[in-house]
Amino acid sequence: MASLPAVADGLLAAGFPRPSSQWLSSLISGVRGSNSTPQTVLLATAKHRLMLLDLTTPSLFDPSAVSLPPSLSEPAIKERKVAQSVLVQVLAVEDMSKSRWEQIELIESMERGEKTKGREIIRDVPGEEGENGVRVGAPLVGLKGGPHKLLLEDWKGQRVYGMEIVGVPKVDLGMSIGTKILLKGVTVARGMVLLEPATTVVLGGKIDALHEMWIKDRKKILKEAIEGIH
Repeated sequence: MASLPAVADGLLAAGFPRPSSQWLSSLISGVRGSNSTPQTVLLATAKHRLMLLDLTTPSLFDPSAVSLPPSLSEPAIKERKVAQSVLVQVLAVEDMSKSRWEQIELIESMERGEKTKGREIIRDVPGEEGENGVRVGAPLVGLKGGPHKLLLEDWKGQRVYGMEIVGVPKVDLGMSIGTKILLKGVTVARGMVLLEPATTVVLGGKIDALHEMWIKDRKKILKEAIEGIH
């Protein structure tokens, strides 16, 4: 049987915060035949579970786990660099290049399982699994747009906005709420995390309850904003 430290070290090497011994013990003991299960399988299982969990779940991570620096969103600080890699989850995404009506139309097409190709609407197809075994979704042609603004949250519940300064693969309006992103030595300017491919790695994942709530609330907020103009 793989030891708890070995699995924990594997998660750390992949960029995840250090899990709590309580959660890891419960996970491993719940795997059928865990006494003979290879460490690689247990590690993959742990990654998969974490990708689908809310990072702020109580007792999920060790108190010493790496998190965002406090006061990171302070606009008075002109620029600072986050030296360590930090795992965050996406709570909201906005395409700054699209009008409110365009964003509503895209949300509704995604609800119908559709994607766009030019002016043609076609049915979406299943996507491929990411490196951690979690479906990241098929590419939604025509959705890239951008730059995108993301609301990010770490395991402590600290929130900060991130803005694309260079297009990041898998960042668009089609990404799921709860998607996990690994920030690797990012720069923060005036309280905004600057997102670019070299320092922003989208791992995938999803939190179903939060995603459904966001879709519903987002449409409502956009429609109310449009109605308020008239």
